[in-house]
Amino acid sequence: MGSNLTTGTDHWGLNMNYLSPSEYAAYGLEATTLAAWVTAASTVVDAHCRRTTLAVAQYQERLRIAPGRNTVRVSYVPLVAVAPAVTPIVSARGRFAIPRRGEWPFDDLSSDVALQFGLPGTWTTIDAAGIDVYAETGELTLPVNAVGLGFSELEVVYTAGLDPLPNAVKVACAQVVRNAQATPALNVRAGNLDRMHLDYFSDSLVDQTVRSLLAPYVAQKVG
Repeated sequence: MGSNLTTGTDHWGLNMNYLSPSEYAAYGLEATTLAAWVTAASTVVDAHCRRTTLAVAQYQERLRIAPGRNTVRVSYVPLVAVAPAVTPIVSARGRFAIPRRGEWPFDDLSSDVALQFGLPGTWTTIDAAGIDVYAETGELTLPVNAVGLGFSELEVVYTAGLDPLPNAVKVACAQVVRNAQATPALNVRAGNLDRMHLDYFSDSLVDQTVRSLLAPYVAQKVG
């Protein structure tokens, strides 16, 4: 299956710092640590996880569905509904599959009806409430058309992210700050730190400890 990802945006329109000043001491940072360090470390965490933010955000994907299947897996988890919504699926539309000889699971009459109305190959809106969602894995189970026609592609808009933020992410953020402060070329007490500059030191900033802590939250591009 292929995936065409668009950039996610924080639901509240904010760039998150994964540690607040009141938490610095609890996670091994000096109380005088500049917020710029935490901001920079948070962007490094996001980049490693291949996400704009680990907070709840909205994503859009176009996914291919394997022949004979009505399930598909999205890239960003966990899926979470944003109130007042009761499902993380914001909108969805599917492209009806073109059945191949021997693959049509229903009788010839239903096949004739589908072809008569020109359904194969066309797009149709899917009721979000009719999609079964497995929040932790990102697997979606799609409803079957009235004449039994499945889908070959899915365009879906959904919300996913972490709320509340897990302790592991905060520990990882603090570790990136310490790694940056211990890197001679970055060991400064003032000035701006930008993501591009930090990217040059990604191997030393995102060490094995950080990788292990963030492993469950790295987006898996469907491919």
